[in-house]
Amino acid sequence: MAESSLHSLNTMHGRKLFNRVFAAIYALAIIALFYHHALTLTAVPLSIFMLISDFILAIMWFTSQSFFMNPVTRQQFPENLEKWIDKSDFPAIDIFICTADPFKEPPLTTVNTALSVLAYDYPAEKLSIYVSDDGGSKLILFALMEAANFAKNWLPYCREYKIEQRCPEDYFRRNHTPTSQFQIIELHPPRAHYESLVIGSSHENQGLTFQLTPNANDAIRVGTYNLWA
Repeated sequence: MAESSLHSLNTMHGRKLFNRVFAAIYALAIIALFYHHALTLTAVPLSIFMLISDFILAIMWFTSQSFFMNPVTRQQFPENLEKWIDKSDFPAIDIFICTADPFKEPPLTTVNTALSVLAYDYPAEKLSIYVSDDGGSKLILFALMEAANFAKNWLPYCREYKIEQRCPEDYFRRNHTPTSQFQIIELHPPRAHYESLVIGSSHENQGLTFQLTPNANDAIRVGTYNLWA
C-alpha cells in the first residue's frame, strides 16, 4: 500500500521536542508576566491597558501553537495518481491567464505561460486555458495563433521525451551538455519553430478573452470572446 500511496508522512521529532520545550518556557514567562500585572494593577495607572494588550498577544500566541506541536513533512507521489483513479475520471480544469498591455507585458511571455500550461501531463480533453486580455490587443491574438501552430510540435515533443521544464523560453535558454536530457533539442524541430514566432505590432483597446483548448491530436483551438458585449 505504501508503494501506491499518494504521499508520505514523517514526523519531525527533533523539531517537535524543541518546539514543545520552547512553548513550555514561553508559557511560564507569560504566567510570570500576568503575575507581575496582578501585583502592580492598582499601583500603576496604565497597568490595566498593558494587561489588556499582553492578554491579547498571549491569546494570539496560544492559538498559533497548534501548528508547532507536531510538525510533519510530506512527500507527494503524483505518478501514483492513476493507481487510485482512472484518467477519464480526472476533473476538468480551467486555467485563467491575465494580461493587459502587450508593451508592458510582452506577448511572448504570455505565450510561454500558455504553452507551459498546455504541456501539463494531464488529459487534453480535460484542460482549458483562458487568456484574458483587458487591452483587447490583436498582438496577443496573433501571438496565440502562432503559439497554437507551435504547440503542434511542442506538446508531443514534451510528452515523447518527458520534458519537465515545459516553458519553451526557459527550456531553449538552457546550456545543454552532451550528458543532459535536453541534448536532443538541438536536433529536434521545436527549436526552429519557436524561433520563428514573430509577433506583429497592432492593438486595439477592447477587452477580449481567448480560449486555448487542446485535443488528443495536440491541435489547439483558439476562440475569442468579447468581455464587454
